[in-house]
Amino acid sequence: MSTSFAVSAPRSAMLLRRRIAAYFVGGAGEVPALVGALAGRPVHELSVDIKDGVRESSLVCAVLLATGETEPLLDRLRTLPSVVSAELV
Repeated sequence: MSTSFAVSAPRSAMLLRRRIAAYFVGGAGEVPALVGALAGRPVHELSVDIKDGVRESSLVCAVLLATGETEPLLDRLRTLPSVVSAELV
């Protein structure tokens, strides 16, 4: 008698759409570092708001992240010298 077992392929992590915002100083020159911190992740609806005479600028986007990746991404953004805060919105 032969017994066979079905082995299923590992499920890829379900990606969740998260809207994040990063508030930063330094103007347009800091945008490449912020975008670099998002590299390797599907990013949608990215917008940067830099206003003349306002100390802080903002970057807001939607990112597809696997469960458990949200806080590490926010922490990574927070380590950038120009970032004042980063959060879910």
